[in-house]
Amino acid sequence: MRSVVYHANQEFKRGSHSTHIKSMSKAFTREPNPADALDEDAIPDPSPAMPAGARNYITPHGHARLVDELAWLVHTERPRVTETVAWAAGNGDRSENGDYIYGKKRLREIDRRIRFLTRRLDAAELVDPAAPRDDGEQIFFGATVTFANPQGEERTVSIVGVDEIDTARGHISWISPMARALIKARQGDVVTLHAPGGTEELEILEVAYRAVPVEPFRGD
Repeated sequence: MRSVVYHANQEFKRGSHSTHIKSMSKAFTREPNPADALDEDAIPDPSPAMPAGARNYITPHGHARLVDELAWLVHTERPRVTETVAWAAGNGDRSENGDYIYGKKRLREIDRRIRFLTRRLDAAELVDPAAPRDDGEQIFFGATVTFANPQGEERTVSIVGVDEIDTARGHISWISPMARALIKARQGDVVTLHAPGGTEELEILEVAYRAVPVEPFRGD
């Protein structure tokens, strides 16, 4: 994970690469087992795939949520399920042991998610929307933007990372069509949104940079 501050001139200041995430999950990450392929392929990732070569920009709150989920999986959920599997293994025929079968499946899901989170966090570039910037009227990652459509209907969105999408809060991914239409525009500009349903002109009313809160992670 690298910490960056995004300025209007698009220059980044990077901190040192962190090894904390790797060390926390190292004991539980493993190469995929071909026997697990069908089960794992049936479990979709909850976040969209990153475009090839794209940087994994993420806000501080979004990053903290992923770190909390990874810590919970490694230190709480996986040990709990492992204990259940060990107990179930001693209860007779494993082929008809529901606790054992479910537990092994759950362990594969957990390990898959741990690998996914580890990769995401290892590639993360932290961008703080509240950091001082040279130009607060131009739209980049982390901006909170209010715009109006031709009917005068207003909407406010915050441009965040692919793992921070929350439609109820107006948090949109920076790789989404709407974000791509808005990025690099300025307050007062009119941009064209190309969507599956057609095109729409959006007038940018306000651009702000502030912390973007996300729902904190809570284990089951």
